[in-house]
Amino acid sequence: MTTNEYIRGVKEGNWPSFPGKLWQRNYYEHIIRNARSHQQIAEYITTNPLQWE
Repeated sequence: MTTNEYIRGVKEGNWPSFPGKLWQRNYYEHIIRNARSHQQIAEYITTNPLQWE
């Protein structure tokens, strides 16, 4: 399901509205251009939740 499909479904009454925000503040996408970049991103994804505790 895409964001547009969800929003349309909420407006048509087919889906409940989401009680919070859909997007993170300051969110951005990043293109993985090489193996080193891929490794750094994978490491970030793996270790970042540990910093929440």
